[in-house]
Amino acid sequence: MRAKRCGRRGRRGTWLVLGFLLFLTAPAPAPERAALTPTAITADAPVPAIGRTWPVGARPTVLRGWEPPATVYGRGHRGVDLAAPAGTPVRAVAAGRVSFAGRVAGKPVVSVELTGTDLRTTYEPVTAAVEKGAMVTAGEVVGAVEPTGSHCPAACVHWGLRRGETYLDPLSLLPPWLLRTGPSRLLPVLGVPLPT
Repeated sequence: MRAKRCGRRGRRGTWLVLGFLLFLTAPAPAPERAALTPTAITADAPVPAIGRTWPVGARPTVLRGWEPPATVYGRGHRGVDLAAPAGTPVRAVAAGRVSFAGRVAGKPVVSVELTGTDLRTTYEPVTAAVEKGAMVTAGEVVGAVEPTGSHCPAACVHWGLRRGETYLDPLSLLPPWLLRTGPSRLLPVLGVPLPT
């Protein structure tokens, strides 16, 4: 009788060990994927204001601003359109590596992966002055605005920003001092004696 009990306990132990091994070797459940919406990633990881220059000009006119779509495939404007006549030099807003320089759907595009981030800027329609893989510094010319291929009524450059597959507002790359409009003004300083 005692031998039967030992045999049952041995079998139970074997089953426990096998069950434990199956538990350890079973694949982990896949994490739930967050919906790919423009706000899903931006809330978790803010965009650092690492831009050091506008892509075109000193303070170009924004012809159309960023309008995030309500859904991944929804209507919206996934970048900003900056007024720029054909031939205007287009500069990298921050340091990075050129990840693409070529045509997409017939439009010339330059993309730059920004150093130290998971962000990528795009410029179109821009005839590339750089090649894929080139390292660029902030303010370095990456191309020139092409006269055709723009979706603006007047000549412009479309400037985009992405993190993975999520589009973000490219203006968020610029620090406040680059976004200010109007000339600088000197204000009076009160309570300080005038120099003699």
